[in-house]
Amino acid sequence: MTKKKIGLLIMAYGTPYRKKDIVPYYTAIRHGRRPTDEEIEDLTRRYEAIGGASPLARLTMAQAETLEKRLNGDRPDLRFKAFLGLKYIHPFIEDAVQKMHDEGIERAVALVLAPHYSRFSVQSYTDRALAAADKTGGPLIDSVKSWYRQPGFIQCWADRIRKTLAAIPEAEQDRAVVVFSAHSLPEKIQKDGDPYPDQVKETAESIAETAGLRHYAQAWQSAGKTHGPWLGPDILDKTRGLFSKYGYKHFIFCPIGFVAEHLEVLYDNDQECRSLVEKLGGQYHRPPMPDADPLFIGALASAVEGVLNEAKSHAQS
Repeated sequence: MTKKKIGLLIMAYGTPYRKKDIVPYYTAIRHGRRPTDEEIEDLTRRYEAIGGASPLARLTMAQAETLEKRLNGDRPDLRFKAFLGLKYIHPFIEDAVQKMHDEGIERAVALVLAPHYSRFSVQSYTDRALAAADKTGGPLIDSVKSWYRQPGFIQCWADRIRKTLAAIPEAEQDRAVVVFSAHSLPEKIQKDGDPYPDQVKETAESIAETAGLRHYAQAWQSAGKTHGPWLGPDILDKTRGLFSKYGYKHFIFCPIGFVAEHLEVLYDNDQECRSLVEKLGGQYHRPPMPDADPLFIGALASAVEGVLNEAKSHAQS
C-alpha cells in the first residue's frame, strides 16, 4: 500500500547561526532597519555571554526531526516529511513551502513552535505560509492554531518543576516560588481581544494545578524596545516584588512561552534573573526546557493529529 505523503511545516523564529548573521537577522526583525552600532554591540555581547551562538538552530532541527519520526511511527497509513521554515533567517517560511511544492506534496500541516496563539505572532507565520502556498499553487495547508492545552505539554513542565522542587530542602519548600513567564507583546494587542495573555495565564494555572504548587506567579519577559507599552509586569520587577512582599528564598523560573534553550532563556533568565535573585540573597533555579523530550514531542504530535482529524471530518461532512 502506498502511503499518502503529508508535509509537516515546522515554523519558528530562527536565530543567527554565527556572529556575521547578527546584523542581517536583526535587520530583518526590524523590517529592514539596521540596528544601531550600539544595539549591535549589545546584541553581540549577549551572544558572547552565552557562548558565542544560541543552540536554538540545532534544537529546532532536532524537534522537527523527532516530531517527523514520532508521527511516522504513530500513523502507518501516512508518511510525514518535515520542512523547517523560519521567520527571520534561512531557510525562510517561503523556502519551505516552495520545497514542499517542488517535491509534489499536495497537503501539509503547519505548526509554529510557540504554544500560545496571537495574531501578532503565530498568525503572522500562518499568513506567510498560506500566501506562499497560494503563490506556488500548493500545497493545501491546514494549520495548528495553538497547542498550549495539550496534556503532554502541561505534564512535561509539571514533571520538570516537581524535580526542581525535590532538590530544595523540605524545610525551605514554603519559601520557594515558581515564576512562569512568556515573551511580552505590545499592550495594543489587547484592544482587539487577542487571546494571548489569557492563554498564557491558563497555561500557568494548569501547570501549577498539575504540579500541586504552593506558590507561583506569572510575569512577562524579553519585551522589545519599541514605542508604546508592552505586557507587564516585567519579570525582574515581579521578582523584586515577590521578594519584598513574601521574602521568598528560592525562585524557580519557567519560561513556558518558549520551547527550547535560546538567547531569551540563556541570557534573560539565566543571567539577568539569576543576577537579581542572587543580589536579593536568594537562590536561582530553572528547570530544563522541553527541547526534544518525548512527552513534549508527543504533545506536538497530538496537535498535528487533531488538525488532520478535523480536516478529515470536514471533508466527510
